[in-house]
Amino acid sequence: MRFYTQQHRYTCGIDLHARSLYVCILDDTGQTLVHKNVKATPEALLKLIADYRDDLIIGVECMFSWYWIADFCADHGIEFVLGHALYMKAIHGGKAKNDRIDSEKIARLLKGGMFPYAYVYPRDMRSSRDLMRRRIKLARERGDLMAHIKNTLSQYNLPAHTENLRYDKHRQPMRSAFSDPSVQRSIDLDLDRIEFYDAQLAKLEWYLKKTAKSVDPNTIVRLKSVHGIGDILSLVILYEIHDIARFPRVQDFVSYCRLVKCQRESAGKVKGTGGGRIGNPYLRWAFGEAAALFLRGNPDAQRWLEKKTRKHNKAKAMTILAHKLGRAVYYMLKRETLFDQDRFLASS
Repeated sequence: MRFYTQQHRYTCGIDLHARSLYVCILDDTGQTLVHKNVKATPEALLKLIADYRDDLIIGVECMFSWYWIADFCADHGIEFVLGHALYMKAIHGGKAKNDRIDSEKIARLLKGGMFPYAYVYPRDMRSSRDLMRRRIKLARERGDLMAHIKNTLSQYNLPAHTENLRYDKHRQPMRSAFSDPSVQRSIDLDLDRIEFYDAQLAKLEWYLKKTAKSVDPNTIVRLKSVHGIGDILSLVILYEIHDIARFPRVQDFVSYCRLVKCQRESAGKVKGTGGGRIGNPYLRWAFGEAAALFLRGNPDAQRWLEKKTRKHNKAKAMTILAHKLGRAVYYMLKRETLFDQDRFLASS
């Protein structure tokens, strides 16, 4: 957890909503100067803070509409801090809660150096990153449809379909697999939706590859040097990381990727683990996919996994592999080197 500790003459906490802002401004002694609700427009906010723009800091909690506030502050030369939503919830929880209370709590956390901040992603790359995330959602929905087809086969005690349903030629036999017309209609609906997703994903991936040429090509080459990481997965990892320099230690990076579990301890006794939701779920997905693809057509990696499976179990071994790949990617990007599989597998 990182806190914003710099002091400013005026401190502004905003409880942000889609159509309204509850603004609280404190002076350097902690006295409340402004505490009111305004419309969520740049004009209304600029008018409200006009008398306090000299050495002003604005803090908001991270939620879906923070983009325009960050851009507003950047355009007007105002310091901006984005609050980490989960950490803030743990710190300023209280019995009563409303917009007026929340805005003041945000301002006082920021004033007192107890404001846990998150990374403000650059404006020019946000839209591409969000489109990458949209693609992941579409791909997961496509996968759910394929899983439903296979589950329906088991539900009606039919032989398992061993072919990969990602290919159209393997899906066509499913259009006549069931004798019940209603069941077959349900499967046809799945197949039609899969074909639609295939077409949309192909267009989207072509667009992403085309527009991503502005990113550092050397970084893409380094990521693709890992066996199994291709065009799309490398772009997902790159856009979610953005700048590896924002992680001073490899431990910070793998924690952000949700590749480690945090131990909870009290009075020398371990109480379990926690913090599983803190971090980037898209990077956790990406390194999970990278671990599975790293094994495909890679006998040396498969032997390494068998050794780890004997010591632990299959799920734990895959988690260890994803964690190792995350650490490897961190050092590759930090040191600007390519992936060395022999060294990677030799290290325990």
